[in-house]
Amino acid sequence: MRPVGILGGTFDPVHIGHLRAAIEICDALDLAQVRLIPAHVPPHRSQPVASAAQRLAMLRLAVRGVAGLTVDARELERAGPSYTVDTLTDLRMQLGRRPLCLLVGEDAFLGLTTWHRWQDLFELAHLVVMQRPPLPGEPARELPPALARAVAGRWADSAQALAGSAAGLVWRQALPPLDISATRVRAALRAGRSVHFLVTDGCLRYIRRHHLYTD
Repeated sequence: MRPVGILGGTFDPVHIGHLRAAIEICDALDLAQVRLIPAHVPPHRSQPVASAAQRLAMLRLAVRGVAGLTVDARELERAGPSYTVDTLTDLRMQLGRRPLCLLVGEDAFLGLTTWHRWQDLFELAHLVVMQRPPLPGEPARELPPALARAVAGRWADSAQALAGSAAGLVWRQALPPLDISATRVRAALRAGRSVHFLVTDGCLRYIRRHHLYTD
């Protein structure tokens, strides 16, 4: 079976960096789809500026008509912190033995040992580390010892290997550089600068209509 990709985040707001990464991974790994899952109460960062309903609405506008991308609101419907292990457990019960690929950025991967029940993640999904090209002169980043031990022997020898089992492998996927972040988008909006081509047109209309990120 073709794997399903899982991309979580606050999406405050969703921007083309999120969307382009999801599409690149979907194509590169031949995923059946990528589910974008907005967090209700993110455990590792400050609370979002926009409400849960607003972030969900912007996500749905952003992926409308985009093949391979869909929005999954299950974390917004669950009380308490949005722990990834709980979300993957729900998805595993729903999707059975279909391969799941949890998409994480390099920084998130290096901090994986701080996640709730992080070692259980390998029993629920493959981990796909979205890797940006290093900056000139940037030193290689080493894995923390506990993480290095956990992933030893789990590195997939090809992207195709992810479709051969339900969970447990780790794969690094290079992505083209896009220097875009939700922080940058919010700062531009507060300063009255254009964010055209940083967010989708539908998302921008929603932001303007609801006067988001202007305070």
